[in-house]
This record gives sequence, C-alpha cells and structure tokens, in this order.
Amino acid sequence: MAKQGATKDFPFGDDTMVFKVMDKMFGLISLKTTPLNINLKCDPNDALAYRDIYECVNPGYHMNKKHWNTITLDGTMKEETVKDMVNESYDLVVSKLTKKTKRRVTF
Repeated sequence: MAKQGATKDFPFGDDTMVFKVMDKMFGLISLKTTPLNINLKCDPNDALAYRDIYECVNPGYHMNKKHWNTITLDGTMKEETVKDMVNESYDLVVSKLTKKTKRRVTF
C-alpha cells in the first residue's frame, strides 16, 4: 500500500484482497489459504526463472500463466525477494499506463 496510487479492493469477496494502481491489478492475495498465496504480475522470462528457482512459485492460479505467478508465502523465499517481486509487478503495470495516467500516479 506504500506504492504511489496503490489501492486495495475486495471485488471477488471478503477472502481475496486485490491491489491496484489506477484500477489495474498488480497483486492479489487469497486470505483463505494458510500459508497465504499472492499472485503477482511478472515479465514472462522472469516468471519462468522464479518457478525454476523456488518451489513456492507456481504459474498464476486463475491468471494468465505467462504473465502471473502465485507465490506461497511459506517462509522459503526471502522477504526481500517477495518485495522485489511486488515492486516488479507494480512497475510492469505502471509501465503500461498512458502518459496522462502515469502523471496522475506520480502526482
């Protein structure tokens, strides 16, 4: 939520928190699973690399598997790596916004 223009919403019900920037989703957390799962947008090549490196990373559940990964937050991935993946997801979504919309994000 510390990201510029980031909002959270529950469009799929109380058990799925969605993170958006300018109404474009960059993250989704399933609150009904233990451990938690988070879906994050990813560059397609990076998505495959993360899946090869980490057992806790799988193709995005109910998402475009080329562009999204599901990360099981079971403690096997360093918190810093998860933060990097959140930042990458946010940056990918912002990079696709129009110039006018990007100006609104950066205020």
